[in-house]
Amino acid sequence: MVTGNMLIVIFILSLAALFFLILKLKLEPFLALIGVALATAVVIGIPVTEAPKIVTTGFGNTLAGVGILIGLGVIFGQFLAASGAVEKIAQAVLRVFGVKKSPAGLALTGTAVSIPVFFDAAFVILSGLIKSLSKKTGISIVSFVTALGVGLIVSHSMIAPTPGPLVVAENTGADLGLFILYGIICAIPATLVGGYLYGMFIGKRVKHDGEIEEGVIEPVVKPKKEISTGLSFFMLGLPIILILANTISQLVLPESGISTFLSFVGEKNVALFISVIVGVLVLTPYISQPKSQLYSEAINSAGIIILITGAGGAFGAVINESGIGQHLIDTMQNWSIPVLLLAFIFSQILRASLGSSTVALVTTSSIMGPLAVDLGVTPILLGLAICAGAVGLSMPNDSGFWVVKNFGKLTIPQTLQAWTIGGFVAGVTALITVYILSLFSGILPGL
Repeated sequence: MVTGNMLIVIFILSLAALFFLILKLKLEPFLALIGVALATAVVIGIPVTEAPKIVTTGFGNTLAGVGILIGLGVIFGQFLAASGAVEKIAQAVLRVFGVKKSPAGLALTGTAVSIPVFFDAAFVILSGLIKSLSKKTGISIVSFVTALGVGLIVSHSMIAPTPGPLVVAENTGADLGLFILYGIICAIPATLVGGYLYGMFIGKRVKHDGEIEEGVIEPVVKPKKEISTGLSFFMLGLPIILILANTISQLVLPESGISTFLSFVGEKNVALFISVIVGVLVLTPYISQPKSQLYSEAINSAGIIILITGAGGAFGAVINESGIGQHLIDTMQNWSIPVLLLAFIFSQILRASLGSSTVALVTTSSIMGPLAVDLGVTPILLGLAICAGAVGLSMPNDSGFWVVKNFGKLTIPQTLQAWTIGGFVAGVTALITVYILSLFSGILPGL
């Protein structure tokens, strides 16, 4: 097998091939990841009879940890959106913040909503609020677009049970409950700085002439009846409450009957399954669409995400089997780049180049995650730094870029100024928060 610095050369070439296939040839990321994984395995000298086994094992091991979660998470989000719970949560948060600080309220609304609902869908659902808020407050539409977009992408990249952060927690071996807790702690300042403060700043400097798009790509089917605010928040928080209850019980009441029970209902797969079942039973009276349609749409959405996630794990398995990951880390450590900053930069480069925060999170955590102990950092801190890197620098190769541009009625330069840079500011803020948390290593649980 190939050893030494040649491993780094092969690694760089494999990433270049991945970028070329996805960006230039427009090949589906799932096919590109599998193809590059197989090719890399052969080039580094893994026997051709063993290469497919390593790829399929990496694919399977990754999905064993998050495959069910992704499917359940998409179904859960579908029912929340169809019942009107998402809109109800948005209205409640905005009432709390008032009219003048409504961009902050919209940003935090996005942070909450994007946990169960995918970014593109959440932006489309909430975009109707932007024009009315701008008219009521006199605040630039650009500020609201930035606030909503950044709020959504922060939680999409940093807070499980969103698929990307789930994979990061799995690959780094981080405790999921604590990872969610610290992810929220990092997400709030990132959202307020990148979404609200930067949004207000750029809104005063960018003139918006277009009419904001009201409505969505397809006609919205209104709920049968209005859902209550309390029930909406309860359903949104149910899986997180169950998972956090498990984590807290293990710390406070280890080896007790309560902790045993909560270790079952608070296990990530079981917690989300329970939440989906409760959601189906409780939310159905509010939903006017056939349940079969919601299931079908959710499964269609989850399918490609599951394939890409598994393929990213397969590529990561090849990297780890070859020793490229270990050699790359050893080499980069000699560059005197702090580990957390290195993880952030690696994830940021992949995010900007590939146009997918999920692919960036899966690939970076697959390579660096298993080496957390060797790198001298805790899995939670390493995972959060990786997540922070996937927040910003959304480019035109990202579908989210065009969702923000088209529904915000921005020009491409305006989208770059508001959305791309705003996300980068949020990501850097999240990284700074991670470094602040690292000061409490050995003091706070999991750090």
